[in-house]
Amino acid sequence: MKATTSTTATLDASKTVYPILFAISLSHLLNDLIQSVIPAVYPLLKTNYALNFTQIGIITLVFQLTASILQPFVGSYTDKRPNPRSLVIGMTFSLIGLIFIAFASNFYYILASVCLIGMGSSVFHPEASRVAHLASGGKKDWLNRSSR
Repeated sequence: MKATTSTTATLDASKTVYPILFAISLSHLLNDLIQSVIPAVYPLLKTNYALNFTQIGIITLVFQLTASILQPFVGSYTDKRPNPRSLVIGMTFSLIGLIFIAFASNFYYILASVCLIGMGSSVFHPEASRVAHLASGGKKDWLNRSSR
């Protein structure tokens, strides 16, 4: 009988994986840019849809409720059940919301659109934080400022 030795590559969990950190940083930039589109189009929405300031405020409220208030609940869920697909799911929600707001025909479609963008943000951020922490090797240097 011949003994064989297999060499397996092991990953050092304390090493920083720079390509992953840069990919997460780029996707985070894109996600935040999509969010910044909403306030930037307020003047267009107000003019094109004859909205008043109360309606603009409601748009902001719906977006902030879904983006900020929903995020801790999503984070709590994904802490117990981590899923890297959450990054793609979150960005997909944001993309669909962005497309919907481009073709919205009335105020209620605008609200649904900003709700989707907010949901995308709330799904994306907790998992992005976890992946950034893992990719940093647990270090808290200038490349990783996640709160984990």
